Amino acid sequence: MAGNGRKNAQATLIACLAAGKRVQEAAEDAGIGERTAYRWLADPAFKRAVDAEKAAMIARATAMLADASTEAVATLRRLLQAQSETAQLGAARSMLELGVRLRDSQELEARIVALEELANNRTQVRRGI
Repeated sequence: MAGNGRKNAQATLIACLAAGKRVQEAAEDAGIGERTAYRWLADPAFKRAVDAEKAAMIARATAMLADASTEAVATLRRLLQAQSETAQLGAARSMLELGVRLRDSQELEARIVALEELANNRTQVRRGI
């Protein structure tokens, strides 16, 4: 397989592997043998391309979730006013649980940033920067 055929097969294999398909299935979709797929995966540059595509897929999914979250919160707020007490309770419980999780993740992120800054400062001191 030469030229564009190989590039197309590699692009298909990268997309399939990044999407979570098994190597055998991804190789079939790419029109290559399983041994070829494993040989390509042994190449660090190819593996980085798979990892980069996987990260891009996750970033796109995260953006879609963030976009939908505003609507989801609006729905929960409407449910707080529902006639059914069960619906009100469910909405209230969800909002409280999600609020706590959001706060916890923000606090954790701040702690990680502080630790990274501390580690960076210590590295600079050791290097005499």
